[in-house]
Amino acid sequence: MVRPAVLIRYEQREKGDRPVVDCLDRYAAKHIALFIPSLAGGGVERSTLNLADALVKRGHQVDLVLCRAKGSYLGQVPASVKVIALKAAPWWLGRVRALSADYNHFGTLLLPVLLAYKPSPRLRYLPDLVLYLRHETPDALLSAMTYPNLVALWARCLAEVPTRVVISEHNTLSRQVIQGSKIWNWRWRFLPPVIRRVYPWADSIVAVSNGVADDLSLTASISRERITTVYNPVVTPELQEKLRAPLDHPWFAPGSPPVLLAVGRLVAQKDFPTLLKAFARVRAVRPARLVILGEGKKRTKLEVLARKLGVASDVALPGFMPNPFPYMMRASVFVLSSAWEGLPGVLIEAMACGCPVVSTDCPSGPAEILGGGAYGPLVPVADDAALAKAILSVLETPPDSERLRAQAALFSVDRATDQYLQVLLGPCRGEQPKNTISHERR
Repeated sequence: MVRPAVLIRYEQREKGDRPVVDCLDRYAAKHIALFIPSLAGGGVERSTLNLADALVKRGHQVDLVLCRAKGSYLGQVPASVKVIALKAAPWWLGRVRALSADYNHFGTLLLPVLLAYKPSPRLRYLPDLVLYLRHETPDALLSAMTYPNLVALWARCLAEVPTRVVISEHNTLSRQVIQGSKIWNWRWRFLPPVIRRVYPWADSIVAVSNGVADDLSLTASISRERITTVYNPVVTPELQEKLRAPLDHPWFAPGSPPVLLAVGRLVAQKDFPTLLKAFARVRAVRPARLVILGEGKKRTKLEVLARKLGVASDVALPGFMPNPFPYMMRASVFVLSSAWEGLPGVLIEAMACGCPVVSTDCPSGPAEILGGGAYGPLVPVADDAALAKAILSVLETPPDSERLRAQAALFSVDRATDQYLQVLLGPCRGEQPKNTISHERR
């Protein structure tokens, strides 16, 4: 059950106003905060909502703390989750507060925090997050993504509260550093020393795949033993209901040519130009169509490329879809063409819908999801010829749908919630610490 989110400022809440509820799992009911920038239509946001819903169902009080209370998923916040809208401080105050949290290492923070022409806008929400922690003092705070992770740790330090802070990396840090160094966002190249200094303050460091964990360890010189892999809560009980929703699209009518599907933001990371080139090769061999669900700044360039390749009439870009599952259930092949990822949830969701998949072997996640290629072809990044060959192969000989669904079940919300509760709250009394899946190798 969902409803439009009700925004609640911390000043409007009575301190200690917590529900009396019997916890539905082995942990006593706790107050848990989840901190992300917004509810934009991405994988991090969807995973966070899945986790919030699961925690509430287990009897915990959950606050969803947002820098900006906006985004495509705002209307999908579970009814029992409270949304906390932080207030942005003046740009200079956020920088000063970050520096004051670790003034002994002023030099490390100088370039990426103080002198950067455009530092992360997340810093502007640091002062208000400090006030939230002092007022509410949740038992645990889970943050996601690099800059929010830093803000969460600085905020706990400044608030001087006993809240456990768990940070989670959802993407390949080294690729973000390389990509950021090529554009005005050069602060990224100076970020690894900051991460190396601040991340160890966390009670636990989580990565969403072993590849992300290994990369974080190498890029930021953090001991691999400090990083726990917890796969995202992707497959929910509601997924099966959502995929049965009607789909009014003529391309999916019986007898129509096969449809290739991709889902993701129209940005450089997803490398949809390579997908378009691969699709042109497929179309030269057999009839087919391509649907890309998502929105982003590369839309115009993709439309121009589709016309240049002569496939525009068979390519559709309908924009962001809050429920992509009916498309996944009806598509002939789901294609992930990304240059890099963390743990691509859309690949898992497509498998949970029984859709055959093809993916680039990008860092990181696809190889772990697909068992090294046992559940779908893995091809080199940016190789449109190899991608087209793999797509044609899957169209010719589709895999067993039930086998794909069984593999996707490894990424269930229940399994992820168990593991997140252990890193957020610690082992239960009498329970030995669990090594989740941090060192499993597929």
